[in-house]
Amino acid sequence: MKKIIFIISIFLCLSTMHAQEKVKSIFDIARSGTVTEVKDLMKQDPDIINKTNENGFSPLILSCYRGNTEVADFLMDKVKDINYNSSMGTALMAVVYKGDLKLAQELLDHQSDINTADSQGTTPLIFASKLGNIEMVKLLVKYKANKSLKDKQGNTAFEYAVLSKNSELINQLKN
Repeated sequence: MKKIIFIISIFLCLSTMHAQEKVKSIFDIARSGTVTEVKDLMKQDPDIINKTNENGFSPLILSCYRGNTEVADFLMDKVKDINYNSSMGTALMAVVYKGDLKLAQELLDHQSDINTADSQGTTPLIFASKLGNIEMVKLLVKYKANKSLKDKQGNTAFEYAVLSKNSELINQLKN
């Protein structure tokens, strides 16, 4: 009898662990899931896509950072605030960091605020300049990024370009 109870206990424990593995959070889905999974979670809680995780990141920021374009595209049209700003910045900052021009273009087309700064005062343009991403700088300038904004260190995107000594980057940011 003890063996049967022991075997049943192990079976129940393994079944519970397996069921828990199948349950993904909105943040897991944002990183590497599908739109179908997002929609399934939204049936239970329509506002789940506007929540933030323990680090203050929204599902949109995470999907953009991880390059989960399918989910990011879906969330752009559904979230309450496409410009939600974590301490590390917005979804636009995430794609600038990752260098994803296509997703940056989509965010900008969905009215993502091009001049929102992170907690350090870094705007997407400043960040692209710091990273030396000329194509991203071109895109942001095309969308009228404010070149005169300064970060908390007192530097503009142009000043970071000058520090980089990259003449093409400097030329893109000249007034």
